[in-house]
Amino acid sequence: MDEAAAEARRLGIFRAHEFVAAGFPREYLRRLTNRQHIQKLSRGLYAAASFDGDHNQSFVEATKRFPRGVVCLSSALRYHDIGTQSPFQVWMALPRNTNYPRMRDLPYRFCKFSKASHEYGVQEHTLPGGSVRVYSPAKTVADCFKYRNRFGLDVAVEALREAWRLRKFTLEELTASADVCRVRRVIQPYLEMLK
Repeated sequence: MDEAAAEARRLGIFRAHEFVAAGFPREYLRRLTNRQHIQKLSRGLYAAASFDGDHNQSFVEATKRFPRGVVCLSSALRYHDIGTQSPFQVWMALPRNTNYPRMRDLPYRFCKFSKASHEYGVQEHTLPGGSVRVYSPAKTVADCFKYRNRFGLDVAVEALREAWRLRKFTLEELTASADVCRVRRVIQPYLEMLK
């Protein structure tokens, strides 16, 4: 049990199958939870009791729950510290050919992206508790323009101005992302004011 508790501390935030793959029986999860060595975050998702996450812990949890998902839109803006958006839900991009997860009261929202759009601009960052897949700042701004009807054009323009001011991307990265998201003509007038 001591070895299992040490493995839980090493994993940080983990799924039950990751714990089993490390060589421990699933029953140890229940025992370690009862002994308060680990805490159950949600169904099938655990963390060591000593784990101290940071303000990005919800992104790590989301990436663990939905391994094919990528943090996107206003959640990616928050991750990159762009603009003033602070969503209470984690926005995840899923490939178009997957089903929406059946969830009722968990703080996640989903968008379906085409294969090219889903795979382009993905960055992987290592954080306490695990790694996070999130879109690059340029791809995030292009996605905001793509979903401007849902979030508002003012959010997209603010993200563009703020990210450009903070030098989060180059003009070439933004135009490449806009081409993938098919919003280059929409962004073009706003790019003129940046030059």
